[in-house]
Amino acid sequence: MSESKLNLVMCSLSSLAKYLGIYEHFHRLVKAYGLKWKNIKAEDLLLKRIISVRENGNVLEWVRQVKTEIPKLRVFMDFIVQTGLRLEEAVNSYNLIIDLSKEGRLNEYYNFDNEALEHYRFKNLFIRRTKKAFVSFIPRRSIEVISKEDKLTIYKIWNWIKRKGLKCRFPDVREYFATVMTKWLNPAEIDFLQGRISGSIFMRNYFNPVLLTDLKDRVFKGLDQLKNTLFS
Repeated sequence: MSESKLNLVMCSLSSLAKYLGIYEHFHRLVKAYGLKWKNIKAEDLLLKRIISVRENGNVLEWVRQVKTEIPKLRVFMDFIVQTGLRLEEAVNSYNLIIDLSKEGRLNEYYNFDNEALEHYRFKNLFIRRTKKAFVSFIPRRSIEVISKEDKLTIYKIWNWIKRKGLKCRFPDVREYFATVMTKWLNPAEIDFLQGRISGSIFMRNYFNPVLLTDLKDRVFKGLDQLKNTLFS
């Protein structure tokens, strides 16, 4: 396993042991078998991202390739580039737009005035213990296009991409979104849009996106750049 995956497995087992009430036994097993959490340095993570781009190429080239070879995913790929959501969140959001639009209830999810998908209104789908999504700003025209599409599943997406012999690079799309947005947003704002609430005192006690009246305008400037780059 990679070091990041190993850490995830260890943390998951630790949480499970606490839930089952056998944490002390788990702790003894960890010690007996010499298992350890890996200390991944920040510079190693940065180097890994740099190497990934050099080895796999610009992620937008991959997005263009998927859109060309799998026409059924053209609209979805634009959507995930525009939102920077995790794959599961993007699929849930995409399908919810389609369902609510057919029922004439899209306004329960999409704020037409602010042109924002308000994920927080559907906590069961988007507010999970470790992975969250609160709000995504996206143009009304894009929502109208999505509402006419067919629903998707993660399995279908993976299967279609696999059949074409392509890699699945959705985490790279999320990384690209965050990187481009640094030109328009500060780290706290990007974290909010991508559902990351850190343990810092500022994020937990003071950051309030409602007070950022120009947040939508700045996000849309970033989306314009993403769109221009994607279609250039």
